[in-house]
Formats: sequence, structure tokens, C-alpha cells
Amino acid sequence: MMTMPNHSPRVLIVSHGHPGFSLGGAEIAAYNLHKGLNKIGGAESRFLARVGYPVVRHSGTALMSLRQKGGDILYHADDYDHFLISNRNTEELERDFVRVLKDLRPDVVHFHHFIGLGLETIYAVRRALPDCVIVVTFHEFLSICHHHGQMVKTGGTKLCHKASPSDCNACFPEISPARFLRREHFVRGLLEVADYFVSPSQFLVDRYVDWGLDPARFIVIENGLDVAEPAPPRELPTRGKRNRRSRFAYFGQITQFKGVDVLLDAVARIPDSVWGDDAQLMIFGGNLERQPKPFQEKIEKLVERAGNRVRFYGAYQNSDMPRLMRSIDWTIIPSIWWENSPIVIQESFFHGRPMICSNIGGMAEKITDGIDGLHFRVGSSEDLVDRMTEALTTPGLWDRLRAGIKRPISYEECAQQHLDLYRDLATAKVATSSAAALTA
Repeated sequence: MMTMPNHSPRVLIVSHGHPGFSLGGAEIAAYNLHKGLNKIGGAESRFLARVGYPVVRHSGTALMSLRQKGGDILYHADDYDHFLISNRNTEELERDFVRVLKDLRPDVVHFHHFIGLGLETIYAVRRALPDCVIVVTFHEFLSICHHHGQMVKTGGTKLCHKASPSDCNACFPEISPARFLRREHFVRGLLEVADYFVSPSQFLVDRYVDWGLDPARFIVIENGLDVAEPAPPRELPTRGKRNRRSRFAYFGQITQFKGVDVLLDAVARIPDSVWGDDAQLMIFGGNLERQPKPFQEKIEKLVERAGNRVRFYGAYQNSDMPRLMRSIDWTIIPSIWWENSPIVIQESFFHGRPMICSNIGGMAEKITDGIDGLHFRVGSSEDLVDRMTEALTTPGLWDRLRAGIKRPISYEECAQQHLDLYRDLATAKVATSSAAALTA
């Protein structure tokens, strides 16, 4: 019988990557939760992260360790089926992953992702620790959508509103509807082994519920930030007006789904009389060289057209954000896919920077048009021109929207919300087990 409500629970946070090797938003969110649980007290958290090539594994075991204060555990996994989100090396799961579970005996195992690790890890927890509370946080739609979890149709930028075996087959003609149906049953069956699901946005919850998961097993908890102090507003020249000399910024990977091409096209279209001599678009991000050649060529042409209105600053670390925020006024998220809860939203709001975003998905949920930011029609550079023109020509708009920003939650507050959830779930589990024993 679980005794978790009466003691500090042992929690194992499982992630598909470690921030020491990969600085994606999901990895950072998972590690912030781990740090937060240990900082607030009332829980003992350990962190297990998947690593793969080019990290060299130890011979004879998938388990590795990081020599650092937290004693984080690394699990090397490379034998992975992307279609089924499945780990083919079940022998090592049964031996090494289960060994961690039996050594740590966690009361809660919280998966922040299972890419590379495989959905079988959820089932392994249930078999090894039948009374353990299992929680899964979703960060995108990978369980639903084989197209990188983006829910965007292949061969273009058309948004997908609902997945089905026939619709998925239209995107991937080489994969039969029957195989997509088997994938759906396999993925959903293993997800339903978990006790509860967490999402940083209601939009993502609605998508998974529409796909078939139980709405009663979902809760929305925003990811928490670990940032000490907000950056002050960018300093302006004496008697300078912010709207006439605005600095716009894009943060993130330069991929086909992020809408950087829409943004560059919009910047090039703004009349000189509106843009002026002092406005600027600053792009912080990389990985363009990894994109398909036609997309690279498209970006190069758009950059040439935009001229000196645009500056590229390359990739950045999350620890750089407070410094980078000092040099900007607005953040723009022009993504053409739904997004869920990009960390740049919380970061921008923490530093008091209004946002301009596509009017869909988690972006439109997190950023309120006319209150703390501006929306434009997804994929429309013309509509983005109008919003940026509004920012450049409307006196006082930046100050008004900045005043409407609500402070995002800290990683300690996020950890407390999760700890409350764990305790509630454990209490409910004990009650269910007791009721079952009485009726047996």
C-alpha cells in the first residue's frame, strides 16, 4: 500500500534529453521541475535522461552517470522505432531501466518525454512498481502525428485539424491506413497505462482528448522559469520614441515550421516611411544549414530583399536570454504550426516584452490580442506587416501592452503545483485500492 501522502515522495523525472547535451524546451522544462521539487522541499527528485550518439555508451550497460551534484542518471538508447515511438531493445529496458526503478523505488515517475526511450518505459514502470503514480507531460503532438508531431500536412504548410488513419495515409502514402491504425492503438494503449497527463496548454489537451484520451485525466500546468531578475526596458536616446525605433526579435530554430520566411517577407514589405532608419529585426537562432536546400535558398533570397533591416546573431543559450532581452522591444513568434507553449513566451513576458504571434494553437492561448501582445493571421506576411506597422506607428502601444503582461510562474511555483498533483493522485490511488480490497 502506498504511504506517499504521509511522507516526502520520491520522484523520478524522465526526459528524452539532458540540458547538458540538448537545450530544447522540453528538456529545460523537465530539469526545472526536477530542480524545483528539490528546492521547495517536501519531495526527493532524481533525474533520468536519454542520451544517444555521439555520446559514447559504457560497455555492457545502458546506464551512465553525470559527475555533478544532482547525481543525474543517463540512459543510452539508440535502437529506436520512430514510427511506433518504440524502443526495440527491450532486453536492456528490462535489465537496466528496471534496475534504476528497483534501486530508487520512486513513488512517482513523471515522463516529460519518451522520444528515444520508447513508450515501453511506461509499461516497464507499471510492471516493476504496480503502486507507483505515473504522470506524462505532453509537449507536442508526436503521439498523434507521425509528421514530427507538428500536425502540418506533408508537402506544404496546410494545418492538420484532426488525425485519422486515412488522413495520415494521405500524408504518407507509403504507409497504409491499417498500419496507421495499429500505430494509434499501440501508442494510445501504452499511454493509457499512465495515471495522469499534464499539458502546458489547454489547446494541446483538447487535441489529445479529441484523439481519444480521457479528459478527466488531464491537468494544465505551465512550465516554470528559472530566471533571477527581469531585464529592464531597452534604453532609448534622449526624447526617443520607442515605436519609431523598435527592435523586433525572433528566437528559435530556423526551420520550415517556424515561419521565419513569413517574418522576413513581412519586414521587406514594410514601407520605408514606416520602418525608418532605426527599426531592426534581430534573429537569434540556427540550424538553417540542416534544412532542405529549397528552403535555405528561399531564406537567402528573403534576407537579401530585406537588406540591412535584418541582422542574424546565430544560436544562443537560454542563459543568454536576460542579456539579449535588454536589446529588444518586441518578440515575434511567426510559427505556421500550432505550437504548444514555447518557452520564449514565458521568457518574453518575464522580461516585460510584448509579443506578436500567429493566431493559432498555444500561441493564441498564451498571448492575448490587444492585452499583452498582437495576433496576425497565420502564414500571412501581409497581416504581419499590418501588426508590425501598428507597433511602429502607434504611440504608447508598447507601454500599454507591457502593462497588460502577467508574470509567468517560477520553477518553484511549477514544482509546488506538481507536488500537489502527486499527492492528490496518490491519495486517490490509496482510496481506490482500499475500496477494491473491501469488495474483494
